Amino acid sequence: MQESIGFDPSLVSYILIFITLSLIIFIRYLITAGMYHFLVFKSLKNRQSPRILQSQEFSSDQMKSEVIRSGISSLLFSGIAVLMLGLYLNDFTLIYEDWSDYPIWYHPLGIILILILQDTYYYWLHRWMHISSVFRIVHKWHHDSIHTNSMTSFSFHPIETLLQGVLFPILILLIPLHLYCLIFIFILMTISAIINHGAVEIYPKSERLGWIQKWIIGATHHDLHHRKFLFNYGLYFTFWDRIMGTEHDNK
Repeated sequence: MQESIGFDPSLVSYILIFITLSLIIFIRYLITAGMYHFLVFKSLKNRQSPRILQSQEFSSDQMKSEVIRSGISSLLFSGIAVLMLGLYLNDFTLIYEDWSDYPIWYHPLGIILILILQDTYYYWLHRWMHISSVFRIVHKWHHDSIHTNSMTSFSFHPIETLLQGVLFPILILLIPLHLYCLIFIFILMTISAIINHGAVEIYPKSERLGWIQKWIIGATHHDLHHRKFLFNYGLYFTFWDRIMGTEHDNK
């Protein structure tokens, strides 16, 4: 597998990749979150759109703090990515490169399976992080942003960042996944985090499409978590909150 991508897995190579990935992850985050904030939030706010969540009262100082904390998270996420790369290059993972290795129906199924497992892991991790003694150490950094914006997306304490990221090196050891499907999941994670914290409800409430807000977590759902604390713990989907009775009535 190393020969197929022409990579020399020396220590210097890993260090250079770590630095490069850190820059890519952080810059991609700044560009994506910044574009969402200015092109979506600002434009709708200027038009006084009802899709802007009325609770949003964040300050520039808050955003600066979030950017710094997100930079730290980007470094840690990059470290986890380098670990995954090392596992991949040494043939420890079940990541594959040839689409024909599995039937065509398996590729989307693999993505859905990973998202459900990640959502399940995060729901219970999130509830644990809200135990008062744990919250003060691990999760308070994120909840310093009571009124969220797109820059809140990666604003985590280093311990929380590692706890969130450690799942993926384990998953790629156990579940076959195409390399591009894994990259797609990482992109989806960033987009979902920005949407959930972005202060704009983009999912429709119409009778025909209302199921999206019912089952998919968006800004309204997650904003209630930041303001109410003891509700709405999910990451992508609402089903664990529904099953465990932790979904807020206002949803």
